[in-house]
Amino acid sequence: MTGTAANKKPASKSTGEGLRITLISLHGLIRAQNLELGRDSDTGGQVTYVLELAKTLAEHPDVADVELLTRQVIDDKVSDDYAQLEEKISDNARIVRIPFGPKRYLKKESLWPYLDSFVDQTLIHFRRSGRIPDIIHGHYADAGYAGSQLARLLHVPFVFTGHSLGRIKKKRFTEKGQDTAKLETTFHFNQRIEAEEVSLETASLIVTSTQQEVEEQYEMYDQYVPERMEVIPPGVDLSRFRPPKKGEEKPEISAAIDRFLSDPNKPMILAMARPDERKNLEMLVQTYGSSEELQEKANLCLIMGCRDDLREFPSNQRKVLTNILRLIDVYDLYGKVSYPKAHGAKDVPEIYRLAAATGGIFVNPAMTEPFGLTLLEAAASGLPVVATNDGGPRDIIANCKHGLLIDPFDQKDIEHGLAKALGDREQWKQWVRDGSEGVHEHYTWERHVERYVRDIKDVKKRANAPEEQLTGKKRKIPQFDRILVTDIDNTLVGDPEGLQQFLERLSEVRDHVGFGIATGRSLEDVKQLMEEHNIPTPDILIAAVGTEIYYGKNFVRDRSWKKQIDFHWDPKAVRAALDDLPGFYYQEKTHQSPFKISYEIDMNVAPKLSEIRRRLREQGLRAKAVLSHNMYLDVIPLRAGSGLSIRHLLYKWGFNAERLLVAGDSGNDEEMLSGNSLGVVVSNYSKELEKLRGRPRIYFSESSHAKGILEGVDYYDFFGQLKIPNDRNE
Repeated sequence: MTGTAANKKPASKSTGEGLRITLISLHGLIRAQNLELGRDSDTGGQVTYVLELAKTLAEHPDVADVELLTRQVIDDKVSDDYAQLEEKISDNARIVRIPFGPKRYLKKESLWPYLDSFVDQTLIHFRRSGRIPDIIHGHYADAGYAGSQLARLLHVPFVFTGHSLGRIKKKRFTEKGQDTAKLETTFHFNQRIEAEEVSLETASLIVTSTQQEVEEQYEMYDQYVPERMEVIPPGVDLSRFRPPKKGEEKPEISAAIDRFLSDPNKPMILAMARPDERKNLEMLVQTYGSSEELQEKANLCLIMGCRDDLREFPSNQRKVLTNILRLIDVYDLYGKVSYPKAHGAKDVPEIYRLAAATGGIFVNPAMTEPFGLTLLEAAASGLPVVATNDGGPRDIIANCKHGLLIDPFDQKDIEHGLAKALGDREQWKQWVRDGSEGVHEHYTWERHVERYVRDIKDVKKRANAPEEQLTGKKRKIPQFDRILVTDIDNTLVGDPEGLQQFLERLSEVRDHVGFGIATGRSLEDVKQLMEEHNIPTPDILIAAVGTEIYYGKNFVRDRSWKKQIDFHWDPKAVRAALDDLPGFYYQEKTHQSPFKISYEIDMNVAPKLSEIRRRLREQGLRAKAVLSHNMYLDVIPLRAGSGLSIRHLLYKWGFNAERLLVAGDSGNDEEMLSGNSLGVVVSNYSKELEKLRGRPRIYFSESSHAKGILEGVDYYDFFGQLKIPNDRNE
């Protein structure tokens, strides 16, 4: 057995056989060693999860290599480690940091405007490396959106793990009476939830940690398809987490904990969570402060991330931590509660062992807990638990039998659970034994990866092969070193004088500047319009809202694009789903095409765009609804659209997005205006594009129509030396 396994793995690696897996996790501070867990709300359990997954996957004999894509950060406020473009995790796994958006470190809520840029940059990375992954796995909503776009373009299967979900978080905030508009400004819930819907819609497999996630959380989404969801609990690194040894010296971190305590030898009630309102640490302190019994039996130790200066904490965390310090003072808990300012990743296992050595317990009182990796770490460290009766803890304690569940909103129940866990020493010892056995049986990373690899091999078997391998011949659009692509209606045309000026200036640079048109019109319709306005034949024509691509004077159709967007497209079912909606009227026959269904809608009586999208999803339709000028609705295949068609062109022809200028005026231009390309929005734009204002590579002209395009051309010096704004300096 041993010899067979030993021989199998190197053969897979050396020949290049086996699965090539790309994991994407965009926010937080990710590095291979010395994780800064708890530094902020973005650097926590997800970072541990993706690193452990990458490392263990790379050891599997059926996996050739693993890359973890994240964001490059160049910021004096964080370590230089996060600026390295590549970092080795193990022999067959590495972190690849993609530069996109500003150089500085950003919280996840600020990343949304830059995700299309990540897609563009990652396509360049894949082309340079000559590597198309077999599977793309996005973690959280931001990477879900980006990964789904990449998967569609590359024709590879997509796997999604939400980690936490926007609908759940929004629901809990609104139930507490918080202002919806303010929540949207802070958390961008609408964008996040739409990204989650797109991720679920695209994914061939959704990996969840608990059955409760499937039944109570994902069930809230339009794209709820339980058949595509697999419960694969994450593991714990058993090489790091172990019970304390008899006579073992106290670890170095104990000095930082003990200095707060009058009697450090008392049993420890240990809580380890960032100071986030959802973690419910204020309730824990209040419970402890109100209970003479708990104070008599144990000390309370709060490991709440790392801080140099409380005043520099994000406002929401500063508020929670300040309230905790106030409660310590109100209940006069000095000498009984420890709250060290900092700890390193290497200290975490030692903190658990320190608590176990005192005969203490671990407590997770969170209001909601999707999984609860800390409960596994505690079990592996010989530490019983008292945890919230929600989500992951239910499954974990059912499997490991190493503690109690409590109601996190009931102070008396929390107190009773803690007192019971501390008071029965025989039960405490049994929990220690059961916890160790349970975590080894149910929650190792090796077990997780065995099931994961089995599932993704099945997904890969059912998927189509990638349309075009990057290792093949690299083609380029002939002659041109840059390309200008513009919408036609209300952008290129609308001002005859401006159009004439534009065409004259374009003719002077046609030796090195390509010309393209992107329009919602059909091929025949746009040909007629071009003839009416004496517009020369474009080198590239993207027609019918990004569902058709043509090249050159003979309008040769891009058949690979046609094949790509045909995936799960069912126009008959789309019409059946939407035709009976109030305020829906078909546009003229010339505006209809095999991959585009076009309506004119009366927004006074028609449903909102979000409701239209929901209706399509509820019918299980892989379709995209695009609204322009608040009255024209185009429904197209999920894999189509102006943005994806542009990226298909860039990828197929090996063209740099920074040498592409796109101009538009309405909602169906939004996708192609986003990303690494240079954008121009003419002054007669529709209000749908206002959200793009302020982005470094989108210029809002003061002039309308073709004169507005020329204003953008001059802003970027696109016909001359070419000035590319550096959004990394933003």
